Amino acid sequence: MARIAGVDIPKDKKIAVSLQYIYGIGPTLSRKILASCEVNPNTKVKELSEREISLIREVIDKEYKVEGELRKEVNLNIKRLIEIGSYRGLRHRRGLPVRGQRTRTNARTKRGPRKTVAGRGQKRGMAKK
Repeated sequence: MARIAGVDIPKDKKIAVSLQYIYGIGPTLSRKILASCEVNPNTKVKELSEREISLIREVIDKEYKVEGELRKEVNLNIKRLIEIGSYRGLRHRRGLPVRGQRTRTNARTKRGPRKTVAGRGQKRGMAKK
């Protein structure tokens, strides 16, 4: 199992897919990194030479923010929004959707499980529809 940017990447998958296990690397960036290293994206990780792995590791370390460094930057950005009191910061603080999604219905993952409210539902003496 190869270790790149502090992450063990799976050896039985193609290198283009394996690099996506690193936080901050998606499909496009993965292909871009492999193109700059001149590595075939369809080769499996276990078939790569040690030189190719070290080359990929070097490119990622020098040119891109990944894993801990990127997570730290994202968290600092969120803290900054909260501190300056922006609308987005307020939404982060309250745990609600930040990017304009509706909350009257949906948004269950952000708001958590339903909380039942007294007085809602079927009234006494009224027939079911």
